[in-house]
Amino acid sequence: MTTKQLKTGAPASATRRSFLKTSAAVGGGLTIGFNLPAFGQGDKPAAEVNAWVQVRADDTVIIKYARAEMGQGSMTSAPQLVAEELEADWKKVKIEYALANEQVRRKRVWGDMSAVGSRTIRNSQEYLRKAGATAREMLIAAAAQQWNVAPGECVAQNGMVIHKASNKKLSYGKLADAAAKQPAPKEVALKDPKDWKIAGKSMKRRDIEDTVMGRQRYGIDAQVPGMLYAAVAQCPVFGGKVKSFDAAKLTNRRGIVKVVQGEGQQGGFVAVVGNSWWRAKEALKDVAINWDVGSNGNVSSGSIMEVFKAGLAATDTAVARRDGDVTKGFAEAAKVLEAEYFTPYLAHSTMEPMGATVMIKDGRVDVWVSSQNFEGSLVSAATAAGVPQENVHVHPVQLGGGLGRRGGSQDFTRMATLIAKEMPNGTPVKMLWAREEDMQHDFFRPASLVKVKGGLDAQGKLHALHIRVAAPSIIATLLRLPLKEGIDPQAVACFNDHPYSIPNSLVDYAQRNTHVPVGFWRTVGHSQNPFVRECFIDELAQAAGKDPVEFRRGMLGKSPRDLGVLNAVAKAANWDKPLPKGVFRGVAETEGYGSYTACVAEVSVNDRNEVRIHRIVIGIDCGYVVNPDNVKAQLEGSVAHGLTAILWGENTVKEGRMEQSNFHDYRMMRLNEMPKVECVLAPSGGFWGGVGEPAQAPLAPALVNAIVAATGGKRVRSLPLKNHGFSLVKA
Repeated sequence: MTTKQLKTGAPASATRRSFLKTSAAVGGGLTIGFNLPAFGQGDKPAAEVNAWVQVRADDTVIIKYARAEMGQGSMTSAPQLVAEELEADWKKVKIEYALANEQVRRKRVWGDMSAVGSRTIRNSQEYLRKAGATAREMLIAAAAQQWNVAPGECVAQNGMVIHKASNKKLSYGKLADAAAKQPAPKEVALKDPKDWKIAGKSMKRRDIEDTVMGRQRYGIDAQVPGMLYAAVAQCPVFGGKVKSFDAAKLTNRRGIVKVVQGEGQQGGFVAVVGNSWWRAKEALKDVAINWDVGSNGNVSSGSIMEVFKAGLAATDTAVARRDGDVTKGFAEAAKVLEAEYFTPYLAHSTMEPMGATVMIKDGRVDVWVSSQNFEGSLVSAATAAGVPQENVHVHPVQLGGGLGRRGGSQDFTRMATLIAKEMPNGTPVKMLWAREEDMQHDFFRPASLVKVKGGLDAQGKLHALHIRVAAPSIIATLLRLPLKEGIDPQAVACFNDHPYSIPNSLVDYAQRNTHVPVGFWRTVGHSQNPFVRECFIDELAQAAGKDPVEFRRGMLGKSPRDLGVLNAVAKAANWDKPLPKGVFRGVAETEGYGSYTACVAEVSVNDRNEVRIHRIVIGIDCGYVVNPDNVKAQLEGSVAHGLTAILWGENTVKEGRMEQSNFHDYRMMRLNEMPKVECVLAPSGGFWGGVGEPAQAPLAPALVNAIVAATGGKRVRSLPLKNHGFSLVKA
């Protein structure tokens, strides 16, 4: 790291400072501390029955939540599973974050803390339910011991243990201390979902009131006494370095403390530290930075496309799936179709830009950060600060959007820690990226070029299918892990595991990495590959002269869950009934993250290519539904987020850097453009699927298939739709 200490001008007057503080308070400005206690001073601490369940003397049950909350609602639904088995009184349940520092000290007692991949419920439901059931049995054992009866004579109900014969009752609060001393049972029985009373119900989300009333605390809201602020400029070309910088213009600049040079995950950076973020940001403009962009300064979207095209023609591809003999299958086909589909790089554009507040004092590191993985943030901060992980304390907060950006990469945590490390001992620094930095230094959804070829037999059935993908690998570049047999599972997602019964099928992958950093964007490979698969299926259905739904049904005989959700959504959308004149439908179905989804879009398109989305019917079979209202909210949110990308989303490269910089050229969906969304929940039971990401998967192909139908069959094989001359009008 390189630093320059600057002489600073006179501080703002006390009168001005007081005025600004008063104005902020009157205008609703946030000055929020982060040391709020879990209970009042003097109250007896809660007794820990196990790592997930604590009980206070007043019968309050505290359930620990070990993942992040970013609006997906799992901070409510995950504790519902614990409370259900615990037989808790939901009205007396409070939810608190599990702390990453305790996770380290207690040898990862809470398991995975990462809120990514729609896995909070599907991957943790068993141990969450067992945690509740275990605590329940320990409470029952404590009551039985006090009454000198057999535990089998007792039952837990609504926060009480009851002796069935005598009807004696003890509340959980009176039993907690004794229960904590009971041995945990090795095996516990879990409820049949048909007997659920808390899980499976639309419980009010615990974060909504604070969010609506402006009381929610995000990482950007952190306020620590004596805090300074950092604004950063990263090399505009990915992988570039800082040759030199001149900060002479900042000498004696009011409120400016230091200029720091460092190496970030995407290349070199320069940060200005000051007593306000605005001053630091404005001062950064006057730092003359000489960047070394290297050979990547010549890269463009056009040159990247040539790399992908070479991948389609390669002879050294890795095979992701092989059924039958595609060469023979195409030779036997009565009709063969070929097409190329393209999906672009996409930025995450979370409403809260990247940032973190870090204080390093006497070997202890405190971090306030919006993160999808607080444990990952802890490791990143420890590594950057050069301290043991036990010395790092990450203070959990709600996220102002995640979408995958705040999960796999912790570049923002690392950068903030490096800057704080250059400050005097005990100086807290809040680093915040400007929107332009956030937009142009993302870990983007990979662009992808896909060649598809399908062969129909004489009866119009799909006899052969070949899909070749040329795209970067997130696994190889971001995670830096070797690819098993040369396959990145996200690059070929929904291709290598397609459910259709096709005698001859081949899916292969040409890894083509570029200098553009790529990462996990909501729904990842399922955000783009279903567009290719399901739009091409429609092309094949049209060539076969068959209805798109019937064509799919004919290939889903061995995939009852895919068929079931397709039928449920088609029925809800009245697929077999005629539409008003000028209105057309499109359909798609897919699977991902352990769930099965389908979508029907209804649109009309006028002679100016203005698209009106009349209705979106979207459905999911996720096995079990823990909170129905929350699942519906996820489906609706998926539509809003997905439509933004489908209609306008793309990041293009010129001279090695991203061209889009803010919302003026990276368009977001607007409230008055949101169409009517009808949600179909079709849980078939027997498995646990994800919800936050899979619902977005069938949206793009359903919408594009509807637009193709409305425009007389004119095919759209790349996104976004704006590049084909389409615009959106209010539904």
